[in-house]
Amino acid sequence: MRLPNGYGSVVKLSGKRRRPYMVRGGVYGYDDRGYPQYDVVGYAETREQGLTMLAEYNRNPWDVDKAKITLKELFELWKEKKAPKLGTSNRQSLCSAFNHCSKLLNKPYKVIRAYEMQETIDGCGKGYSTQAAIKNLWGHLDRFALELDVINRCYSELLTSDPVPPTSKQPFTDQEVETVWGHQAEPWVDSVLVFLYSGWRISELLNLKKSAVDLEAGTMTGGTKTKAGKNRVVPIHSKIRPFVEARMEQPGEYLFSYAGKKCSESQYRALWAGFMSEWGMEHTPHETRHTFRTRLGSAGADQKCCDLLMGHTSKDTGNRTYNHKTLEELRFSIELITK
Repeated sequence: MRLPNGYGSVVKLSGKRRRPYMVRGGVYGYDDRGYPQYDVVGYAETREQGLTMLAEYNRNPWDVDKAKITLKELFELWKEKKAPKLGTSNRQSLCSAFNHCSKLLNKPYKVIRAYEMQETIDGCGKGYSTQAAIKNLWGHLDRFALELDVINRCYSELLTSDPVPPTSKQPFTDQEVETVWGHQAEPWVDSVLVFLYSGWRISELLNLKKSAVDLEAGTMTGGTKTKAGKNRVVPIHSKIRPFVEARMEQPGEYLFSYAGKKCSESQYRALWAGFMSEWGMEHTPHETRHTFRTRLGSAGADQKCCDLLMGHTSKDTGNRTYNHKTLEELRFSIELITK
C-alpha cells in the first residue's frame, strides 16, 4: 500500500536486528550532500507494528492544548523537538532572541498578532543582527505552530527588520599582497599568507592541528561556526605549501604554535598589530578572508567551489542539493588565485 506524500515511511534495515523496521516521519531538511533528513519515530519488530507507530505519529505527534498553549510553552516544545536539528550557532542565536519576547510569554500563541511580533523587533534596542534573529525566531515558531494546527496563518511573513548595512571590511589590494610577500622571511608573516590563500577565520586557523593537515593529499581540514563550515576541506595552495611544510616540522600540536603551545587570539592579534604598523596598513585578520573570497571571484572560480572553500551554504537550491564538487575541482579553483 502506498503511503501519502509527507506521511512518512517504514523501512527495513539490513542485517539481523531484533527490531529491523525503522519508522521515519516526514522530511525536515537536507544535508550538505542533498540527502533528505527524516524524523526517526522509532523501531519496530514487524512492518505492521511500524505502520501503527507511524499512524500514531501522524495522528498527534505532540499532545498540546491548541487553544491555550502559550508562547513560552510553544518555545519550550520547539526547543525540545526542533532546535536540536539546527546548527549550534543558529540555535544559540534563536534562544537569545527569545529573551526579547518576554512581554508575550504567557499569552496564548494563537492570539498573538503580527503587530505584537513586530514590537519585539522594533523595541529590542539592538542592531540589525539581533533584529534579524528575532524575526527568524518568529518564523520558526510560526511554522511549528502551523504544523501543530495551533494557527492557520503565519504572521511572521509580515515582519520587517533593519537591513544588513554595507560591509566595512576592505580586502587587501594587489599591492598590499605584494608587500606581504616581500616580508615572507620574517617570523609569523607566513600566517598572513596562509590566511590570504586559504580563507580561514582566525579561530579556525589557530585551532588547526597538525593531524588535520594531509601533506600527501595537499589538504587542510577544519572549520567552525556553521554546519557547512565545520570539517571543510581546503586544498593547500601551491604558493603557501612551503610555509605549511615548515610549520609541520616545528614542535607543538597545532600548525601555528606559539612557543610550542597553542597560539591564543590575543597573542596573534598583538603580532598582527605589529605587522599593520610596520607595513602602514589598516586591516583585521578577518579581512584576509574577504580578500580570499574576492580574489576567487575575480579569478572566475565556480560559485559552488567558492561556497565550499569558504564554508558557506549555497543560496541556490539546485546548487546546494545537486552540485557535488570533487577535491580536484576545489584545487583547480584555489589555484586560480595568483600572486
